[in-house]
Amino acid sequence: MKKLFKVAIQMDPLESININSDSTYILALEAQNRGYKLFHYTPDKLNLENNRVSAEGNFFKLFHKKNNFFERKKTTKVFLDTFDVILVRQDPPFNMNYVTSTYLLERVGKKTLILNNPKSIRDNSEKLSMFNFPKIIPPTLISKNIEECLKFHKKYKITIIKPLYGNGGEGIEKVEGSSTSAKRKFLKLINRFRKPIVVQKYLKEIAEGDRRIILIDGEYVGSVARIPEKGKITANFHTGGKPKRVDLIRRDAKICNVLKPFLKKLGLFFVGIDVIGDYLTEINVTSPTGIQEINLLNFTSLEKIFWDKVEKKLIRN
Repeated sequence: MKKLFKVAIQMDPLESININSDSTYILALEAQNRGYKLFHYTPDKLNLENNRVSAEGNFFKLFHKKNNFFERKKTTKVFLDTFDVILVRQDPPFNMNYVTSTYLLERVGKKTLILNNPKSIRDNSEKLSMFNFPKIIPPTLISKNIEECLKFHKKYKITIIKPLYGNGGEGIEKVEGSSTSAKRKFLKLINRFRKPIVVQKYLKEIAEGDRRIILIDGEYVGSVARIPEKGKITANFHTGGKPKRVDLIRRDAKICNVLKPFLKKLGLFFVGIDVIGDYLTEINVTSPTGIQEINLLNFTSLEKIFWDKVEKKLIRN
């Protein structure tokens, strides 16, 4: 008889989900279809007491409806080591609240499979971990030093700037022209986020799209090109990017092969990488998206692949 697993999902409030595009929704729906028992909690409801991690939240069910697509049971406190799987799926910002939740999740018993590995989430910031692979990333600077930013910009003439811990296309801007204009933009972003920023050589191939490639347990399972609106440089779906069907092109297969051992070793099970032209630009490990867009364009079901691979891990353990 097939075991019916218990799955806890750490994420933003259920009310915030867009069921037409949210990857967590489709993953949870597939889990429910398999008979798994689902529990939802937000990261602020985590507790650590006497070295045991608990969370306050709700068991819930999902429905195929635009309104009232979920039904919650009464709020209850559960111990997370009684669950088979925990999905860490809250959206960034990646701040100290996020970091603290990874510390707490590390205390959950080893019998519970946590995806992605909380230590690896914490240690592999999405815009920094790509520096482990210098041969496949574009020229990039991380700095809060204005002079260093200007020197980098002068070398490459056209650059892209973005916050180090932003998401969804927030704060991304193209920088070109005089040093005075560039300095103003650098200062504005640094002062806004009060952290080092990312300064990256502008890749003209962005006109062809920013490719989101999904890797599950280190293996390529699907991709989608996010095409920016005319005159824009951001391609994220949040900022108006349009999905376009795409397979592995250019150096995509090589990039996936280079990343595979790294991802598997660190327990980064569900990852979305971003590629522009021939270059890796981000490794998204916190709450990667793109499943529904890829499914729609490729007539596939990545959520089924996801849970098939999870089940193999659980049975093996």
